[in-house]
Amino acid sequence: MKTVHWLFLVSVLLFISGIGFIVAGARTSRRTEPVSGPATVPVASVKQIMNGIVGPAATAVYKAVGETETIKGVERWAPKTDAEWEAVGNSAAALVESGNLLLMGSRVVDQQDWVKLSRMMIEGGNQALAAVQARNAAGVMASGETINNSCDACHDKYERH
Repeated sequence: MKTVHWLFLVSVLLFISGIGFIVAGARTSRRTEPVSGPATVPVASVKQIMNGIVGPAATAVYKAVGETETIKGVERWAPKTDAEWEAVGNSAAALVESGNLLLMGSRVVDQQDWVKLSRMMIEGGNQALAAVQARNAAGVMASGETINNSCDACHDKYERH
């Protein structure tokens, strides 16, 4: 093949490649509309959330760590295995997510104390999660106070449904 033909062929290929890069660049620079999450429709009542998620999860966190005085002396307990720590962490996460559920849609009773107390429960659950990740039994115990205070204050203000 002659040099002129090679130059022509290379020029055509470079031209086509350039067009390809321009098209690819235009496609990637297009503005896309933000994708909103799927519409959520609350199904469970506050009572169902309390009985099915919050109650069992809070009980698991409360009972995970403790001490009692017996004839033998002070007996202490805390999670020992990875599976036991994971179970406490799962319960703490359930408390956090329950707080989020209580802040959805028609479940929000008011914008003052309901929101504040739900967020306090979320805070307590996050404290427990952090303590579980650090394998800190005293931290799990301390998180129980925040969780318990949020529950007591909420139940004092709002009638149980």
